[in-house]
Amino acid sequence: MAAGEQQGRDYLQRHRLPELLHRLSALLLYHRPERPREFLIQALERVKAGKRAEGEYPYLMDEANLAAMFELLDVVGQGHITPAQYREGLKTLGLSTEDLQFGDDVNITLDVFKEEVKKKMLESWAVY
Repeated sequence: MAAGEQQGRDYLQRHRLPELLHRLSALLLYHRPERPREFLIQALERVKAGKRAEGEYPYLMDEANLAAMFELLDVVGQGHITPAQYREGLKTLGLSTEDLQFGDDVNITLDVFKEEVKKKMLESWAVY
């Protein structure tokens, strides 16, 4: 690999640009706005405001989506999922599974799931 190409890859990774572009693309596909450029500008402004604690980061999943995802993970309808199911849900959303604070014997309810996924979403935007 040429030195310039490696420097370009290093630059992209250092600034986490592939992940940012992936998240922005996911937001576009989820919302499908009539004016995509303006939507992207607003999303980046929300990231900037969220970083300054002056607003909220953009969310890909709303309450209804999180509830639907939980129901898919809770295939038996017990009202809770296992940490392994939670971990898989995070991976599906492209969120970090590092630093999970649940032991293998814990049952995760819908409310806990929503709260924890939202925290992970916030953490994922905060790195930009």
